[in-house]
Amino acid sequence: MKKIESIEEVYTASIPIKEAKVVDILIQNKHKDKKLDDILKDDIMCILSVQKQTKAGQRTRFKAVCAVGDGEGHVGVGIKVGKEVQIAIKGALVDAKLRMIPVRRGYWGSRIGPVHTIPAKVKGKCGSCTVRMIPAPRGTGCVAANVSKKILQFAGVNDVYTSCVGQTRTRENFCRATYTCLKKTYAMLSPDLWPKTLIVPSPFIKNSKALMEYEE
Repeated sequence: MKKIESIEEVYTASIPIKEAKVVDILIQNKHKDKKLDDILKDDIMCILSVQKQTKAGQRTRFKAVCAVGDGEGHVGVGIKVGKEVQIAIKGALVDAKLRMIPVRRGYWGSRIGPVHTIPAKVKGKCGSCTVRMIPAPRGTGCVAANVSKKILQFAGVNDVYTSCVGQTRTRENFCRATYTCLKKTYAMLSPDLWPKTLIVPSPFIKNSKALMEYEE
């Protein structure tokens, strides 16, 4: 029906995304002049082989971890296990689009120019791997390891300090910890967001008549 025009409406109303194609269409609507391949960037973070002991012997499968982002405050990390590497990569890319989250960006010091860093200190943990992010002044760049730097670039964070504790060689946990960190940027309200804001009605309420007609 195409009643929702932007992906921000989906996040505001907490609507679950069931298909990866929905993300493609909503992000394409935001950048109508560009192709989807130029907007959404993706990369393979790691490929692991996982084994399971069965009666017939060991069964080996492949696990892929992929990251997707538009570089403007939206990023996702997906994980998929498959019998073949190609199947696992394709599944991980779809999973990353379904798990795409908004990332709040802010300023360090004076509010001049576009947003460039995270709004506050955040910490994310997965397994033994703990990632901590601290806002940085403009021009600092991403002071981070290659894995977290790639995810931060996909999220559109240009300047940030990071510190990692634990076994960062397990890239899956490292990616999950970085993803959790970025997810927490919307888990707190900074003082500029304390005033009361107008409640936006859900798309289901706005388009209730159209939905009733569609079902009939």
